[in-house]
Amino acid sequence: MSSLLRARSRFGQRTLLLTTAAVPLTGWAVHAVALHRQLAATRRDPLTGLLRRDAYTTRARRLLARHGDVAVVMVDADRFKAVNDTMGHPAGDAILAAFGARLTTWAGPHAAVGRLGGDEFAVVLELPADRRALRLEQLVRMLHTPVTLDDGRTVDVAASVGAATPEAVGSRDLSLLQRAADAALYDGKHTGRPVLATAAHASVPSANGRRAGRTGTAAWGRAA
Repeated sequence: MSSLLRARSRFGQRTLLLTTAAVPLTGWAVHAVALHRQLAATRRDPLTGLLRRDAYTTRARRLLARHGDVAVVMVDADRFKAVNDTMGHPAGDAILAAFGARLTTWAGPHAAVGRLGGDEFAVVLELPADRRALRLEQLVRMLHTPVTLDDGRTVDVAASVGAATPEAVGSRDLSLLQRAADAALYDGKHTGRPVLATAAHASVPSANGRRAGRTGTAAWGRAA
C-alpha cells in the first residue's frame, strides 16, 4: 500500500472514531437540554409563567444581597373571588394570567416575580428612591386595566399594592420585607393607591413572612 493510501486509511479511521464518539455526546446534549427545560418548568407557575415560591425566594434573596436600591412589592387581586363565583374559573384564570404578564412587563427581565399562591404575587426589583412613587403608581394603573376574555367579554379588574424597602424597614431580610409590604398593602386595600411601608409595618406579627391574620396565614403556619 502506498504512503498516500495509508495516510487516507488512518484519516478515515480517525474520522470514524470521532463520529462514533460524537453520537453519545450528542445524545447527552439533547438529554441535558430536555432536563434543563423540565427543571425550568418546575420553577414556573404553569398558569402565569411566574416563578413558584421556592424559585422566587432564591432569586429575591440574591437580588437583596447584590443591590442597594431594591424594593419588595406585594400584590393582591381585589374581589377576585367574586369574579370566580359570578363568571367562572376560566375568567379567573384569564385575570391571573393577565396579572402575571403585566407584572413581568412592569418589573423587567432582571427582577424576581413570583406567584405566592391564589391571587397573591410578589416582586423584588431595583427601584431607585426618586422613581419609586411614580413606578408604583404606574403598576397600579396597569393592574386596573380591564381584561378581555377569549369570548370577548371585558372584566373590570383591580389590585392592591404594598411595597417595602430595606432603608424604611431597617433590614434586608426577605420575610421581614414581605411582611411589611403586605401590611402596607392592607392599609391601602381597595383604595386604588400603592402604600409604602414604614418601620411600623415591619412590627406586625407574621406567619412565614405574611401579615398574621390575612387569608391563609393559619394554613401556612401549620405547613411550617
